[in-house]
Amino acid sequence: MQTSSSLATPEYHDRKRWVWLLSLLVPGMIGLGPALYLWTGDVWMLWAPTIYSYVVVPFIDMVMGQDQSNPPESAVPALDADRYYRYITYAAVPLMWIAFVFAVWFVANYPLPWYGVLAVIISTGGIGGYCINIGHELGHKVPHIERWLAKLVLAPTGYGHFTVEHNRGHHQEVATPEDTASSRMGENIYSFFLREAPGAWTRAWRLEARRLNSLGLPVWSLKNEVLQPLLMTIALWTALCLWFGIGVLPFILAASLWSNFQLTSANYIEHYGLLRAKRTDGKYEPCQPHHSWNSNHVFSNWAVFHLQRHSDHHAHPARRYQSLRHFDNLPELPNGYFGMFTVAYFPALWFYLMDKRLVEVVGGDARKINFDARQRDRLIAKFNLKTT
Repeated sequence: MQTSSSLATPEYHDRKRWVWLLSLLVPGMIGLGPALYLWTGDVWMLWAPTIYSYVVVPFIDMVMGQDQSNPPESAVPALDADRYYRYITYAAVPLMWIAFVFAVWFVANYPLPWYGVLAVIISTGGIGGYCINIGHELGHKVPHIERWLAKLVLAPTGYGHFTVEHNRGHHQEVATPEDTASSRMGENIYSFFLREAPGAWTRAWRLEARRLNSLGLPVWSLKNEVLQPLLMTIALWTALCLWFGIGVLPFILAASLWSNFQLTSANYIEHYGLLRAKRTDGKYEPCQPHHSWNSNHVFSNWAVFHLQRHSDHHAHPARRYQSLRHFDNLPELPNGYFGMFTVAYFPALWFYLMDKRLVEVVGGDARKINFDARQRDRLIAKFNLKTT
């Protein structure tokens, strides 16, 4: 006769448990360039964080390869309940604020040539992009404190509307022509940015206005979840200008723009050309793992809280980062996000690398592709795609 102990599921040990602490080192990258500059006196050292992010990290991803391991489903409730994982994301929020303020302080206090300032803008924008990544993880969760921390971490770079737009907009319309945050085959990242950035703001405002109207509340009120983080942004930027002088405002604006472009970069590569089928009732099929591009590259996933396991995230958005899974036979990116960002910034290289991959993923069926309408006929002819 079997005992209860013999039927029990073996205890699961997360091999990546302590590795997630490395994520807290990411905000410290903002100090790498200034530290090397002060040590060597060479302004070009300020470019070290940028080189690390866009060159070194993709190389490490290539060397370390992928991790396709998953926690057993029996272990997921305990993993999700383990507050250790939450506390890491909580701790990242004040670190991100410190990093952003430090960057402004550094630029305000050290006379730098334009290329030195540009280097700090890009590295600060990268940290701002990481703010959005943390806001992405926190903003999906139910606990009130996590939703407020999401707004707080999005505030430094003025992207507080993200939680509304992403959760109630992007997740509903993802991988459809209606979604401003899903890129289309044949659309380059710069055209996508001009469509996605204003589209994110207007969709967030529209969704929040609809919610408040349904509750009988005024749109212009402190209950507005778009205005709440915006007021935090205004307060922070005003305080920084009063502290360091109005001359830091162009730097703040430029760094924030680049951080927002990092979100655009992520959105661009995450759903490129993928399309959910429309059912006979006119509604789209539920989002499935194959409607997102996935990446299991080890090193960059440590840095972005498994954001690159994007397929499972969209299929199960409430699932916490430590529990996100790999699935076989999914659309796979050839490198982690940082490497793919670099590729996307060169449209010809992106199209060369990804268009054929997309065609293979959908089996050459044009009906499964979200096209840029201006490029549709050309791409169908180029790849000899099936249309019926």
